[in-house]
Amino acid sequence: MLTDSHCHLSYPGLIENIPAVLTAMQTAQVGRALCICTTLEEFDTVHGLAMQHDNLWCSVGVHPDNEGVHEPALEELTALAQRPRVIAIGETGLDYYQMEERKGGRSIADMEWQRERFRTHIRAARQTRKPLVIHTRDSTAATLHILREEGEDGRHNQAGGVFHCFVEDQDVARQVLDMGYYISFSGIVTFKSARTLQEVARFVPLDRMLVETDSPYLAPVPYRGKTNQPAYVAHVAHHIAGLRGMAVDELAQATSANFNALFQGVNAP
Repeated sequence: MLTDSHCHLSYPGLIENIPAVLTAMQTAQVGRALCICTTLEEFDTVHGLAMQHDNLWCSVGVHPDNEGVHEPALEELTALAQRPRVIAIGETGLDYYQMEERKGGRSIADMEWQRERFRTHIRAARQTRKPLVIHTRDSTAATLHILREEGEDGRHNQAGGVFHCFVEDQDVARQVLDMGYYISFSGIVTFKSARTLQEVARFVPLDRMLVETDSPYLAPVPYRGKTNQPAYVAHVAHHIAGLRGMAVDELAQATSANFNALFQGVNAP
């Protein structure tokens, strides 16, 4: 059985169709999924999905790109993280993508609020001993720098976690692995243009790899451009298995075992 380590089932396009989503997962032999929280306003919905379905779990956090939402306090995150079936802190990190166009011409220096939010999540993860789900977009050096400053350097880790939807090169992958983090691949790895990422998928040790959909976004080939869903993680796994010259069942078993190892307390599929 496969595990989708990152999806957004609370988003439009999926939340209205949960029974069909779960049926498709079963048909595709995707046994479990981690539902990711991106605002505290949506946490009750995300947590409710995890409580209602024994093959779903959830995280708590505020996405770095979300503005005008409830800003998480350390005490708030740590309290919510104690609820049943909450197994991770995030999605958190930094997002400097197209700041001039999307952020009204602000500079990186103006994004201190993002960096402080990230630090709050790291501290919550270290206090609760629950791993981080990290988003980084056009901000890799700063993301790694803050993690190291906060003690997540591979020597003093108390949280650890996963770099989700990884799109960086092999040098960054090596740094992430050296810091003790896992790397998760999404449908992007199936795109013809993703040659560098495909090389990274060959490079990452099997015992440090996860697979995901990031649904409803980034549907893999042959569904590119359509609404993504957890069942489609099977296509991600098949593509990576092909790149590595291994059986997809072996990759499924390994990545699901990695999910168990990273997110302590999750039952085996």
